Amino acid sequence: MSNVVPPNFRDAMDRHWQDAELLYKKDRLANAEHLYGLSAECGLKAVMQCCLDMEMENNMPPKDDRKHINDGLWDRYESYREGRGARFSLPWQNDSFPFEDWNISHRYANRAHFGEDRLKKHRSGAKAVRELVDDLEKEGLFP
Repeated sequence: MSNVVPPNFRDAMDRHWQDAELLYKKDRLANAEHLYGLSAECGLKAVMQCCLDMEMENNMPPKDDRKHINDGLWDRYESYREGRGARFSLPWQNDSFPFEDWNISHRYANRAHFGEDRLKKHRSGAKAVRELVDDLEKEGLFP
């Protein structure tokens, strides 16, 4: 019996966003900020899978796409998006990428490391990904 659960990146994006919002309202900035990054990561993977032809391998993204939002996933997203026009673009360029200071290892960091400015930047980035997914969903591109 396998313990690998098939991913649902769209649902995971929502789940992480909803939990981040709850934590943000309770002034739990460290965990909220972390979940905003995970929400954006899942949203990009949802678009890559459903709209940009990322093929799954044994219920997992291909090895080259098993990246985090700050560590190569944005570049992978851009490579999938290339040549497809503005439909899949997001409101930032690599020089203002909102997750450059986000890291999966921050789950181990002291909460004093996190503040409102970083959180707002990551929340804004996650919100932009959510809006893209919502727009694509309205176009019927998600199952």
